[in-house]
Amino acid sequence: MMKTIQNPAVAELPPVGAGIDRKSSTFNQLLLSLKSIPVLVALVVLVTVVVLAAFAPLLGTVDPIAINPGGRFSPISEAYWLGSDAYGRDLYSRLLYGARISLIVGLGAAAASIAAGLVIGVVAGYLKVLDAIIMRVMDGVMAIPSILLAIALVSLTGASLVTVLVAITVPEIPRVVRLVRSIILNVRSEAYVEAAVSLGTPTLRILTRHMVPNTIAPLIVQGTFIFASAILTEATLSFLGAGLPTEIPSWGNMMADGRMYFQLYPGLVLYPGIVLALTLLSVNILGDVLRDVLDPKMAKRT
Repeated sequence: MMKTIQNPAVAELPPVGAGIDRKSSTFNQLLLSLKSIPVLVALVVLVTVVVLAAFAPLLGTVDPIAINPGGRFSPISEAYWLGSDAYGRDLYSRLLYGARISLIVGLGAAAASIAAGLVIGVVAGYLKVLDAIIMRVMDGVMAIPSILLAIALVSLTGASLVTVLVAITVPEIPRVVRLVRSIILNVRSEAYVEAAVSLGTPTLRILTRHMVPNTIAPLIVQGTFIFASAILTEATLSFLGAGLPTEIPSWGNMMADGRMYFQLYPGLVLYPGIVLALTLLSVNILGDVLRDVLDPKMAKRT
């Protein structure tokens, strides 16, 4: 009777389906990250800002641009929950409506820069003929300080929400392009991509099926930092008088209006400044968490 000899190497192979489910593993890592107090606090702060901005009209606010000369520099009271500014405008209402502007600018700039950078980066990484031309243009844009480029664009076209969005988005595109291009160049040399090319697979299918999905995780992380950077840039532009019109409630405009009266009424600057700082800190903390979860190699380096 013949005995069946089992190959030890085969015997050690895990059964089918015993591999690590990446999606569940990522979800579990996110849950573990929430046990960290700084991460939990950052999430609560960011969710609170989003809720306050979304439901601002229902949270006891008044018209944020309504001027009341008789109520200038009013202290905290039932009528003015955080006091009023030099024009008698309600600080509480302007703070909540200013959150809307900041979130719109942050989300808009992040989405637009990632969309444009993804397309340009894929073209630069896959088409060697256009790579050098595109990257020299991107290097030229990156050579200009982002804040100066934003000020120049706003000065040429006039101050408006759309103009500020464009001015903030343009300097961020080259950074996204360089990120996407590096990923595409690495993926392009993989064996499965070369096999797909040799089999005559259409270029569009290769890009959408094998290349672009590899950029999703890094772009999510990059998007969080662009989101925070866009909010800070908008506040800086508005503070310098080169951003949104002064009548539009934004955190930068509030600080710009109150800086002349800071010694007498510090709340005019402190209230929007503290909310701005907490929002940026929360976004950066959550961005670091996403980076560590989506890219474990980066987590080991840091």
